[in-house]
Amino acid sequence: MKFFIDTANLADIREAQDMGILDGVTTNPSLMAKEGITGKDNVMRHYKQICEIVQSDVSAEVISVKYDEMIKEGEELADIDENIVVKVPMSGDSIKAIKYFSEKGIRTNCTLIFSAGQALLAAKAGATYVSPFVGRLDDISTDGMALIEQIVTIFTNYGYSTEVLAASVRHPMHVIQCAEIGADIMTAPLSVMKQLLNHPLTDSGLAKFLADHEKANLPVK
Repeated sequence: MKFFIDTANLADIREAQDMGILDGVTTNPSLMAKEGITGKDNVMRHYKQICEIVQSDVSAEVISVKYDEMIKEGEELADIDENIVVKVPMSGDSIKAIKYFSEKGIRTNCTLIFSAGQALLAAKAGATYVSPFVGRLDDISTDGMALIEQIVTIFTNYGYSTEVLAASVRHPMHVIQCAEIGADIMTAPLSVMKQLLNHPLTDSGLAKFLADHEKANLPVK
């Protein structure tokens, strides 16, 4: 399973890259705003900076919701760098745009997926990725992982090349469950990735190893 980081923070992206675990980046308008990146030119420059760090897939989301405007904006985003994936929210116009981008060789990520039907439409239109939101479904007492499993099964049944990118991943167990189900990718903040490092038995075991080493190597009086 590939690990994408869900952020527009350059420091977090560099840290994940330095860990050697990073396969790509996902962003959205909210994450850009969180970093104080405003204005078209600044946003474009920021995407380019991200691409220079990771040199792998970077999802850049359109703001437009109408087909013609979405096409124009998506093509501008794709021109930033060869690793840009144009991210579009699920809608009727977006499905049409995905078809257009697919025919032009521009890769896409269909986001805000909350049902298997939505994912199926995006795959049929030629989306490179679909992004079902696990955590947001959990927030409304719906099983987000069940949706991931359903989409994986459907895509496997019919041989769709569209990859399942589990989004809105909130904690380490989400990551493990995605891996068990067979999601192609999960995207999460750096904090969630780093939580995978932790286990109390690892901490106590290391403390004992170091204490035993120190005891065995006390200077001879």
